[in-house]
Amino acid sequence: MESELDWHSAKALLEWQVELGVDEAMCDAPVDRFAEAEAARAAQQAVAEAPAQGAQGRPAPPVIEKVDPVAEARKAAQAAPDLTALAEAMAAFEHCDLKRGARNLVFADGNPEARVMIVGEAPGRDEDLQGKPFVGRAGRLLDRMFDAIGMGREAEGDKAVYITNVLPWRPPRNRDPKPDEIGMLTPFLMRHIELADPDLLIIMGNISCEALLGKRGITRLRGQWTEAAERPALPMFHPAYLLRQPHLKRAAWADLLEVQAKLRSLAR
Repeated sequence: MESELDWHSAKALLEWQVELGVDEAMCDAPVDRFAEAEAARAAQQAVAEAPAQGAQGRPAPPVIEKVDPVAEARKAAQAAPDLTALAEAMAAFEHCDLKRGARNLVFADGNPEARVMIVGEAPGRDEDLQGKPFVGRAGRLLDRMFDAIGMGREAEGDKAVYITNVLPWRPPRNRDPKPDEIGMLTPFLMRHIELADPDLLIIMGNISCEALLGKRGITRLRGQWTEAAERPALPMFHPAYLLRQPHLKRAAWADLLEVQAKLRSLAR
């Protein structure tokens, strides 16, 4: 009976075999590599077909289907029977990240029975703090503009105006709204217009033109009557833009006179 090799002797034999060119240890019995590959494929298929299991054998959590925010907004908006319900539906809408950084929902201001509905772009800092549209410097200019033709948000009857925005929440650092943000909130705006049912719309600024007309270029579009939400609509320069470009106030005055003339032609 041969004595058992010690560690040093076994190491020396292995090194001698490596020097001879041996690079693989052979088993006593043959190995079917083709069968091993087939078994591995079968195991992978079984795992794919079996219910997913957690690390400790527990069922994996269900896959959450991706939500279409535009479809959800459309559904919530159409379910609102009046303006109060619409404001509540917008406040409950959780698919817009702007809501998480805003202090208040900015829904509307003025007289909801007004014949003229002004659609602005998005709330700024002052609007976010107060929860009302157009209350900062641009808002004060807006009030002076309409006061010049005898109209305002505090007025009644044919002199009243009603004001809202495309977005009810302030974008961070007053940046422009992103296309997906405009897209998911436009269904609320369209329902807002439908419920308020004004005679005409004033579309202020490029963001509002994008939401209601599907295009930008306020310098080219302003002063030209078009149609939005199945009613006459007039694009105008945003008051914030007029503050930066005061020489354009002459064009804004011409647009206000157009609004007066259109109201007379649409007299109920």
